[in-house]
Amino acid sequence: MQEVAGSGPVLLLEPFYGGSHKQLMDLLVQDSNWTLWTLPSKKWHWRARTSALVYSQNLPRIHQYRVLFCSSVLNLCELVALRPDLAGLKKVLYFHENQLVYPRQKNQERDFQYGYNQILSCLVADHVVFNSRFNLDSFVGSLKSFLKQIPDHRPRDLESQIRSKSRVLFFPLDLPHVQSFLPEHKRQRRPGVQDQVQDQVQDQDQDQDQVQVQVQVQVQDQDQDQDQDQNQNQNQDQVQDQDQVQVQVQVQVQDQDQDQDQDQNQNQNQNQNQDQNQDQDQDQVQDQSHRHEPCSEAASVPGLEPRVAQGPGLDRGPEQVRPLHIVWPHRWEHDKDPALFFWVLLRLKDRGLDFRVSVLGERFSEEPEVFAESRDLLQENILHWDFLQNKDDFYRVLSESDLVLSTAKHEFYGVSMIEAVHCGCFPLVPDALVYPELFPDQYRYRSPDQLCNKLTRFCKRPELVRTHTVQVDTSQFSWATLKPQFMELLSAPVCTCLHLTGAVSHTAAETALSRSTTDTD
Repeated sequence: MQEVAGSGPVLLLEPFYGGSHKQLMDLLVQDSNWTLWTLPSKKWHWRARTSALVYSQNLPRIHQYRVLFCSSVLNLCELVALRPDLAGLKKVLYFHENQLVYPRQKNQERDFQYGYNQILSCLVADHVVFNSRFNLDSFVGSLKSFLKQIPDHRPRDLESQIRSKSRVLFFPLDLPHVQSFLPEHKRQRRPGVQDQVQDQVQDQDQDQDQVQVQVQVQVQDQDQDQDQDQNQNQNQDQVQDQDQVQVQVQVQVQDQDQDQDQDQNQNQNQNQNQDQNQDQDQDQVQDQSHRHEPCSEAASVPGLEPRVAQGPGLDRGPEQVRPLHIVWPHRWEHDKDPALFFWVLLRLKDRGLDFRVSVLGERFSEEPEVFAESRDLLQENILHWDFLQNKDDFYRVLSESDLVLSTAKHEFYGVSMIEAVHCGCFPLVPDALVYPELFPDQYRYRSPDQLCNKLTRFCKRPELVRTHTVQVDTSQFSWATLKPQFMELLSAPVCTCLHLTGAVSHTAAETALSRSTTDTD
């Protein structure tokens, strides 16, 4: 167990100090004098079972804490029962995920206990916070069906009790300034608002889009119109504002080009739809077998260092287009459905389509066999394979990628997807889970076949994603935006008492006993 000591009134407890759990605690403690106690992010099931007892034995018994903040991995009910001195604190419980709807490979009786522990923690907490509306609604909405597993004497009316103290507060991301990592085409279409949130960029002209340029031109023209006659304005504008006129002309030309591209796209889409319908008919029978056994003939190969794959598609000649670069930055676990991901890639490869892929994300001691099976079959397409410990290296790969893909069967937020969009990636996500809450319809797919058809189109025309500006404002997820809400949530209540146990509580008991004896006498 590790402690980051502080003199402030807030006690932060994280029994699974890794991934997004670690990111949140690091943000909370970096600008405060709060105290943080953590346990390593290993053996999640054992942390959920035993961390309350471990904390009860190690937390100081003489303290001035007034607020307790912890993730839902901790059994808060057990902790305050073992440590009554903590029961009077303002208790805030944060849900990164919930166990009531978490997909599991095997239905075992012990799984009930994890969800049940979270229910008890909610009941003793003063504030229950979820990282998304989907997380909150899926938890509260599943209470009744979850508790039906109890054979008799089931608890009642828990939904209203828990929902009344619950709220949504997005998980905050410390989004970096990635301008230096971005290729030129991403820099040109990067919305200025994302950069302003991070570092209040002084040179706004470099990062503003075409709409902002037009607004500047119009404002400057209006200012000049106030001082001059209309006829004089027209003459002077032509001489003094040539740069602005050129910008407008460039914008108009680009708009005309886009209109022409749209007309061409409509004609091409009709042909592509016919091709896609034929592909669907031809591949329906193959889909079922590939879906569960995408790579049965593959063999594992020695480790590959991150590299640039060699192939004709990567030549950057003036007449050639770089292959589509797909990134999959998720944990290597079954709930992220890597089987679907590799099935789609192998189907693209069978169609003769050229693409590059980076498979990132955290790895654990046990990982699905599909990773080892697929690696050899996709070796020519792989640019990066493995978790990148260095955050700059991670952001650099995201910045170099064209499209970020999620195939998750379980997602309550999706940190890596938001980070990838911040780095200019075009997102493709399931039309389920938390994603409709975060991503507009144009970025969602409803079936494996639809996903495959979308990727087929983008592999044939990668410029469609490279010239697209993603309609997701990632600043709403930034620490700069969300920090005031977290500070308000963790503000200490007015209290003059000290939470002292041991000698103090023993003395109080002796005093009560003495009074009782005196009264009896």
